[in-house]
Amino acid sequence: MHRSDWQNLARMRLRESKALISASQWSGAYYLGGYAVEAGLKACLVRQFAANTMPDKALVQKAHTHNLTELVKLSGLEISQNSAFTADPSFELRWAVTKDWNETSRYRVWSERDARDLVEAIANRQHGVLKWVRQHW
Repeated sequence: MHRSDWQNLARMRLRESKALISASQWSGAYYLGGYAVEAGLKACLVRQFAANTMPDKALVQKAHTHNLTELVKLSGLEISQNSAFTADPSFELRWAVTKDWNETSRYRVWSERDARDLVEAIANRQHGVLKWVRQHW
């Protein structure tokens, strides 16, 4: 997938997550919210792949993860993230809510509070995780 595909997917998953919140579908909202962040981080990651160049095989294999913390590392965003934590403690709190999401979230039943907390942590216009991700994609 091209970087713009990942960016569009991140936006779409966030819209879907918000729509599910509005429809009181908490588990689906939680699940898709995390995928918005994953897609956004993968948009950041693919920036490392130069056109007409064979990407590093190990990096490509590692990139097929759903672990958000690992995607931050693979994208080379740890220093930026740590700086953002220092500059904005509200962002750090929102990351703490978001980082534990994973693809197996689809197998759990999530509460209204869990879903609203995650989607707010991701979508907050001032301190949200996706706002930070967008600065790097």
